[in-house]
Amino acid sequence: MKLKMFQVDAFTDHLFGGNPAAVIPLDKWVPKELMQKIAAENNLSETAFYVPTNDGFDLRWFTPGTEVNLCGHATLAAAHVLFHHQNYKNPEIKFFSNSGLLTVKKENDWLTLNFPMDNLTEVEPPAVLFDAFNLKPLSTFKGKENYLVVLHSQEEVINASPNLKLLKQLHSLGVIITAKGNDVDFVSRFFAPNAGIDEDPVTGSAHTSLTPFWANELKKNELTALQVSKRGGYLLCRLYNERVLISGKAVTFFVGEIEI
Repeated sequence: MKLKMFQVDAFTDHLFGGNPAAVIPLDKWVPKELMQKIAAENNLSETAFYVPTNDGFDLRWFTPGTEVNLCGHATLAAAHVLFHHQNYKNPEIKFFSNSGLLTVKKENDWLTLNFPMDNLTEVEPPAVLFDAFNLKPLSTFKGKENYLVVLHSQEEVINASPNLKLLKQLHSLGVIITAKGNDVDFVSRFFAPNAGIDEDPVTGSAHTSLTPFWANELKKNELTALQVSKRGGYLLCRLYNERVLISGKAVTFFVGEIEI
């Protein structure tokens, strides 16, 4: 069996920036175990698979270690493939996923994700979280799947060097660290060793937590964001009712074929 595969750098306007994702269009679903093996072989933070439906596409995402319920950059990458390589004409794509209906709208070079907002609860940081970062946070929150740790400055976020073995002891998918930005509204980084991702370069789904937090902190609903990983990524975020609109660009790295 031969499958078409694309690799796309998401949340960037240039190659070798943003977050790379593999995208594999399917005519019908293949076994979950096979999709997981393909994702592990790709060894990217996410591999997205989609299947056409009557009015959109069913969409699933796999890290090298597990299937996840929501992924922003691989959704952006899948939309990029449909718009730029598969001649999709409608300016908006409907994706049906484990997180419900997600849409992606094309406006010139920008793609805008419409995702569900995460709900955060302030918590006392677990001791292992404090030990992993060796930093005293301003505050700590818990969302549906991740911890959100607020630090004092952009420099603290950039210079943080967490103990990943300790982070694996947390009962969460990952940990977001964030602070007010110097030249943008906020910056962040994301670590998910429990999902096989030591550090994710740019994490769209994390911004479903970051956007409502910073919208409340800064008293504004339209926000600029940088994920200050080594590759880096730029995002425009907007709080819209109980949804988060996350905009970014994407570029194709390669188009190829895998043989199973």
